[in-house]
Amino acid sequence: MPKRILTYWNLHRVSILLALVSLGLYYTFAYHLERTDFIKLISLFAALFFLCYKLIQFEKWNFKFLLGVGILCRLVFFIAEPNLSQDFYRFIWDGELVRHFVNPYLNIPNTLIDRPDLVISNAQELYEGMGSLSARHFSNYPPLNQLLFGLAALLGGKSVLGTTMALRGIIILADVGIFYFGRKLLKNLNQSPHLIFWYFLNPLIILELTGNLHFEGVMLFFFVWSLYLLSVQKWQWAAVLYACSISVKLVPLLFLPLFLKHFKFKKAIGFYIIIGIASVLLFAPFYSTEFITNYSKTIGLWFSNFEFNAGIYNGIKQIAIQFDAKPWELIKTYGKITPLLTIVTVLLFTFLRRNQNPAILISSMLWVLTVYYFTTATVHPWYVVFLVTLTIFTTYRFALVWSATIILSYFAYSLADFKENLWLLALEYSVVFAFLIYELIAYRNKT
Repeated sequence: MPKRILTYWNLHRVSILLALVSLGLYYTFAYHLERTDFIKLISLFAALFFLCYKLIQFEKWNFKFLLGVGILCRLVFFIAEPNLSQDFYRFIWDGELVRHFVNPYLNIPNTLIDRPDLVISNAQELYEGMGSLSARHFSNYPPLNQLLFGLAALLGGKSVLGTTMALRGIIILADVGIFYFGRKLLKNLNQSPHLIFWYFLNPLIILELTGNLHFEGVMLFFFVWSLYLLSVQKWQWAAVLYACSISVKLVPLLFLPLFLKHFKFKKAIGFYIIIGIASVLLFAPFYSTEFITNYSKTIGLWFSNFEFNAGIYNGIKQIAIQFDAKPWELIKTYGKITPLLTIVTVLLFTFLRRNQNPAILISSMLWVLTVYYFTTATVHPWYVVFLVTLTIFTTYRFALVWSATIILSYFAYSLADFKENLWLLALEYSVVFAFLIYELIAYRNKT
């Protein structure tokens, strides 16, 4: 056997071993980890990130092998209950309402739980599981997301585990779709298709989406598919899929102004009209006057009431406290500034960049979202999944670094009062900012 082939075979055997170790670590993560055990959590995550890096390094051209590894790592979680997030209880609660043709936007769980005619299966378990914060607020999940919750509840057969498995199946299929269309988009952008594995094998993506059942992956499936269709000049269908992405999570709304310069004016108007019509059709089944009021109120809370893992905001907060500022007043004031700063950022990237170029358009999206996440008061780990996706289509890699360091934010869950450790927060953001500054200097003439 030629030496070159022998070397490759030995390397492939190492890769198989690394894949098996990864499966074992994901199994431990899924079935033998309490989120209060912070040391075990970050140790497993660090090991998985290292294994992810080595697998991509050794097998980046072996697409079938890495695709299979990524799918198997997700299937490990299939019958596991999420152990790092309790959001899935609210997903199932909303899904049960939708399954019975009850509008999930019109009542909060706190009022529904006492009704004798409540149609929700396992209502008490779901109510207690979602926690008091979720139970006292209206649902903030957009309509297509709600329809998918309803489909999962229907497939789940009145079982929490069954519905959890259905939700997980939807998310895994979406990730495979991102792999398929993301690889094609990378080729159209003249970038190496192996970069898609920094999404598909990334431990943060696997743990937060498949593991914890967050639907960012479903949003990104429609989003990446839409960008791919734009790259092959099928903008009408791209607009429909972009509307679907917005109707799973609202984040892609941020990027709509960027398309003004991507298209000529008439085509841009057509693109926006199709998105608007598709969005209205998706929202129509849930429409009511109360829906608009309740939904707007709930979305507003994210800017003015909640805070978690915020870098710049926490820095400002610590300075303000020295001057006797009241934190509950600061968050409300800061929450009014953040949307204005985001709007200004979007307008600058809309009119000052050559977004006609698809690569520059995606780069503009990356920077708009980066500014928003750096300045907002709430950055949950699964939020960074969108940045990871955008960054693989650009020359920048700081979001991959953030996907590694953001696990430090889970320290808050190891304490009964969920208090954040500001030193760990500073470490997380210092590493990200340092790497970002390095890249800005190194790639200052690139998109």
